[in-house]
Amino acid sequence: MPLDVVSFKQISRILEVTDLLGLNREWVEIPLSPETPGIVRRLPNGKLEIIVDAEQPFEDWLKSLPKHIQLLQEA
Repeated sequence: MPLDVVSFKQISRILEVTDLLGLNREWVEIPLSPETPGIVRRLPNGKLEIIVDAEQPFEDWLKSLPKHIQLLQEA
């Protein structure tokens, strides 16, 4: 079932991941509207934007999030 909106609980789970990676929460943006595909990208202002995938099960997507963040930081 597609995800329509990112819940507060899901945002908290994403922030737990970014906290473990040592990212400052003020430099992370998580839109409330998921998209297909989800994406992790650096915005022009330097912040990290994390867009949740609307089609992929949230738990599966969350497990892959650290890898996507680390790949972006290495680029």
